[in-house]
Amino acid sequence: MGHIDARLSELGITLPGVATPVAAYVPAMMTGNLLFTAGQLPFVDGALVATGKVGREVSVSEAADLARICALNALAAAKSVLGSLDRVTRVVKVNGFVASMPDFIGQPQVLNGASEFLGEVFGDLGAHARAAVGVAVLPLDAPVEVELILEFSS
Repeated sequence: MGHIDARLSELGITLPGVATPVAAYVPAMMTGNLLFTAGQLPFVDGALVATGKVGREVSVSEAADLARICALNALAAAKSVLGSLDRVTRVVKVNGFVASMPDFIGQPQVLNGASEFLGEVFGDLGAHARAAVGVAVLPLDAPVEVELILEFSS
């Protein structure tokens, strides 16, 4: 068992299977020493956990939990390509999208769910740049979508 797998186990977390793409793309792609994940939705056991807009049907705290699930799904996609998350040398950037009401301004708090999770898993290597973007709607009416850019070793 690798260091990151052991850390996930310590946190009581099991990586899920890779979410099946809902369109024409791959879950993760490597180029050079960077890995880009596709946007990940909050799927658990193949089902979307919640739908709707943050600030209406979904609270900020619920959305932060959903962002954490998205980040977990992104790590599963990354591991499927890397073979081991121990190859990750840095979480470079998190891009997060929040389907929210027009007057909602709490996107950063929602994305903290993903950012804090990555810090729990990777420690200092989990510190990253980030975008937290409010959008009108996401695929399947998901409230949150997260994608990662990871640096890795050969």
